[in-house]
Amino acid sequence: MPDMMAFAPVRIDPARLQAMMEAVSAFGAGPEGALTRLTLSPEDGQARDWLAAWFSAHGFTPRVDAIGNQFGCLELAGPVAPTVMVGSHLDSQPNGGRFDGTLGVLAACEAILSVRAALEAAGRTSACNFTVANWTNEEGARFQPSLLGSSVFTGAAGLDWALARSDGDGDGVTVGEALSRIGYAGSDAVPVPDAFIELHIEGGPILEREGLRFGAFTRYWGATKYRLAFLGRQAHTGPTPMAERRDALLGAAYLIADLKAMTADYGLDLHTSVGRLEVRPNSPNTVPSEAVLFIELRSGSPAILEEAELRLKAAIDLAAARAEVGHEVRAIDRRAAGPMAPGLVRLAERAGAANGTPTRHLDTIGGHDAVSLSAVCPSVVLAVPCRGGVMHHPTEFTSPEDQAFGTQVLADMLMILATEGMAALETAGGDR
Repeated sequence: MPDMMAFAPVRIDPARLQAMMEAVSAFGAGPEGALTRLTLSPEDGQARDWLAAWFSAHGFTPRVDAIGNQFGCLELAGPVAPTVMVGSHLDSQPNGGRFDGTLGVLAACEAILSVRAALEAAGRTSACNFTVANWTNEEGARFQPSLLGSSVFTGAAGLDWALARSDGDGDGVTVGEALSRIGYAGSDAVPVPDAFIELHIEGGPILEREGLRFGAFTRYWGATKYRLAFLGRQAHTGPTPMAERRDALLGAAYLIADLKAMTADYGLDLHTSVGRLEVRPNSPNTVPSEAVLFIELRSGSPAILEEAELRLKAAIDLAAARAEVGHEVRAIDRRAAGPMAPGLVRLAERAGAANGTPTRHLDTIGGHDAVSLSAVCPSVVLAVPCRGGVMHHPTEFTSPEDQAFGTQVLADMLMILATEGMAALETAGGDR
C-alpha cells in the first residue's frame, strides 16, 4: 500500500482553524457557550455571508442551489475530474452548542486549503477537485423534516415540496420565503460528487470513555418520525367537572409514558422520544383542546423499527381512549438504516494510522447529511470526541486539540485522494 506521507505531506494550521471557529461562533452566540442559529434566520444568513466571503477570499467559487445549499468549489484537476465533497451544516438547535455541524464545515475549509498548499509546495497536481458544502436545515429545528437540503440535493425530496415547508410559528414563514429574506434563494446547479466526507463531533460518550481520539461511523440508524395531534375540547379548568373533560394534553401524557416504557423490551436497540409538544390554547386556566407531539423512533434494525411503529399505533389508540379524545396523524417521515461506504471507512483508518491513532468504529444514531448523500455516492461521517458525549446543549464542547486532530486526519484523507485519485477507495476495500 503506498504511503502518501512519504511524498506529499500536508499539515493543517490549528490556529487558523480556531480563528475561523471563533468568527463563526459569534453569529447567534448566547451566554455560557449557547448558540441559537436556526436555519435561514438572520443569524444563519450572517454565518453564510461569512462563509461566502471566505470562499471568495481563498479562491473557491461560491455557489448556491435552489434549496439554499451553499458550496465552495475548488477546481484543481480540471472539469472532467472526480469531485470530493466535504462539509456539514452551520444551522443549530435552539439554545444548542457551537460545534455540531460548524466544525465539519470549517474543518473542510481548513483541510482543503492545506491540501492545496501542500500540492503547490510539492509541485504536484491533484487527481480530483474539492467542494465544501454547507447544507440547509440539517437540524430540522425550524422546518421539518431534518436533512432537508441534502434530501433535495439527492432527489429524495422534491424541491417545490421542500420550499413550501412552513416553520409553523407566527406568520408561518416557508422555506422559500426564508431563503429570499436572507438572500440565499439560489439557482446554481451543483452535480452529485464522487464521494462525500463529513467530520463531526461524536455526540456520544464512547470515544471519550475509551480514551480514543478518532472514529468513523460505519452504520447509520433508521428513524420513523410522526407528527401526531390529540384532539379534545376546550373548557374552563375551574367549573368543568373532571368526568366531562376531554383533555388533549392528558392523551399526550399517556403516550409519552408508554413510548418510554416500550424501550425496555429492546435493550440498546431502540430509542424513542417526544422532543416537541405544542399545546393549544396553552392557557393555565383552559383544558387543552389540542396537543401536537413530534415523535421519534430510532433503531439500527429495520425489523425493530417496523415493530416499534406498530406498537406506537396501538399506543396512540389506547392513549386516546383513556383520555377520551380524538387523534390524527399529520405527517410521517421515514429514514432507513444502512451502511456508510466501507472504502471511505478504510481510508479513514489509513489516515488515522498515519497519525498514530486507531479508528474506532461507531454507529450514528442521529441523522447527518452524509446519510442523505450515501444514497447517491460513497459517504462517511468521521468523529472526534465531545466532552461528556453532550450535544445540542450549550455545554457541548470539543477541545481545540481534538478539533485540529480530526481536521488533520481529514486533510490526510483528502491528500490520499488528491494523489491517488478515487482508486484509493478501491485500495482501501471498495466504495460500498
